[in-house]
Amino acid sequence: MLKGIDPILNAEILYALRAMGHGDDLILADMNFPADSVARQTRLGRLLRISLASAAEVTKAILSLYPVDTFVDDAVARMMLADGPEEIPPVQEEVQQVVDSLSEKKGPMVPIERFAFYERARNAYCVIQTGERRFYGCFAIRKGVIAP
Repeated sequence: MLKGIDPILNAEILYALRAMGHGDDLILADMNFPADSVARQTRLGRLLRISLASAAEVTKAILSLYPVDTFVDDAVARMMLADGPEEIPPVQEEVQQVVDSLSEKKGPMVPIERFAFYERARNAYCVIQTGERRFYGCFAIRKGVIAP
């Protein structure tokens, strides 16, 4: 146990967050996402899990340590709904609220079509599968920098 670090962040997650560099993508995936097969194609090459927490809870824990890239427009992205590309389900609204409150990146998440999201995930540094059971609880968050 460490002071000041959310206890849902295990040693593997902390290692990955620390190892990532500016511009690397972190994927937060719901329980329905093909997380294991996609994670095998990432830079880390294996799936990380935080199984007992929702997407919003995991986002909050990660953003307590992780800077979001402010140099690009698509630093925070969400998987777009197939039936309603403009629709934002409650799981995505909850994560948007966390991002707005804990990061310097303001504005709505960029929607990404499902298959394009899979491609972004394959090129990410790592995939963290959350305990989120609601559909479309999948997000990409690009790492920023911490000023000297």
